[in-house]
Amino acid sequence: MNRRTALGFGFLAPALLVVILFFLAPVVLTVFFAFTNMSTSTGIRGGEYLLNQSILRSIPEDAISTETRNALENAGYQVNDQGLAKLAETVSPAAADELRSLHGGARFDSRRDMERALKDLRENRIRSTRDRKAAADLFNTSILNTRYNTEDAFRAALAGTNVPVGDHDALTSYAYTGWSWTTENMKLLFSLDSSYRYAANTALYVALTLAFNVGFGLFLAISTFYLPPVLASTFRTIWFLPRILPPVLYVLMWKWFTWDTGFLATMTGYLGIAPRNWMLDTATNAWVFVVLINGCVGASLGMILFSSAIKAIPTSMLYASEVDGASRWQQVRYIILPQLRWPILFTTSYQTLSLLTSFEYILLSTEGGPGRATEVWALAAYHTALSNYGGNLQYGLGAAYALILVVIGIIASLLYLRFFNFKELVSKPRIEQ
Repeated sequence: MNRRTALGFGFLAPALLVVILFFLAPVVLTVFFAFTNMSTSTGIRGGEYLLNQSILRSIPEDAISTETRNALENAGYQVNDQGLAKLAETVSPAAADELRSLHGGARFDSRRDMERALKDLRENRIRSTRDRKAAADLFNTSILNTRYNTEDAFRAALAGTNVPVGDHDALTSYAYTGWSWTTENMKLLFSLDSSYRYAANTALYVALTLAFNVGFGLFLAISTFYLPPVLASTFRTIWFLPRILPPVLYVLMWKWFTWDTGFLATMTGYLGIAPRNWMLDTATNAWVFVVLINGCVGASLGMILFSSAIKAIPTSMLYASEVDGASRWQQVRYIILPQLRWPILFTTSYQTLSLLTSFEYILLSTEGGPGRATEVWALAAYHTALSNYGGNLQYGLGAAYALILVVIGIIASLLYLRFFNFKELVSKPRIEQ
């Protein structure tokens, strides 16, 4: 490697670091999380081993035997040698000997019954209630509701119960509270009716908003091209405001325009129409405003890009067409639009990928409502992984939603490159070949 190449790598190092940290790393982590069952209940650093009644009920009937279920549910307290040895250490050997003579080998269903047995001690009484509770726990033979830090500790506890050895592996698997590798997220996505509803909502959202973005952006660019320069600049500046306004402020203006005490309701009130929230009263209205809110932002960007591209068209071509008697529509159709293939490809591809993964304007305006009518795939991923009402944030399932979007985005990009004939767009002019 010569000095010039090394210097080039040195200048590129910060850019490569940014690409790795902010582009490659999120994709890799998305793939990683998508095939795990990570959630707030499992954590991301591992977990403990715990069996309780809820987990026991969730275990399929064919996973463990009925004998095992009965042994776990009916396990209680037993005055055995192991518990007596612990009692001798914590209280006194005399108390352990007296309890052995009174209740050696006896079984009790609850801690209260075990405490009553400890009250039978006359010569070595345990007078404190707290001490009796602690002493009763020494004879607990149930592993339910007890946390074990390691698998070895949990299996050792299982070995001390009447659970058959053949069910130890299944119980260990279900008792683990940490994350594990799984493909269940993908299976679940394609089995839920809501997933297909979110997919349909996303297709509708992208198609309508993209058509508005590109179509209206083209209309604005071409219209302002034929206006006087000062008027055109003023008009473009006004239409560019949605792009530079903070999303919260921009959506707040739309809410002020549509809510039941806003501008639209006030104006329609003079016509005898009862006030209502025009954005959220029906699913149709919600979709109209979702498309308008996002469409105006996208159309403003398209307008700037298309306007710049139109200005780059040689004016001699337009003057020649006017000399030949071409109308404005003919200039647009045969000169301007063919010259805009590259900007249209870029805008369409960029806006498609952006719309597939964006949800902030929907979240701020409708939150996916009414009744999840405007819940798109990306918003479902956000709600699943980062903000839901169930209390358990499902990182793995949310990442699976996101991974599907990554795959769809790649496929859409390839289709656009094929449809717009990308190779021809970037090829050398024929005069240079």
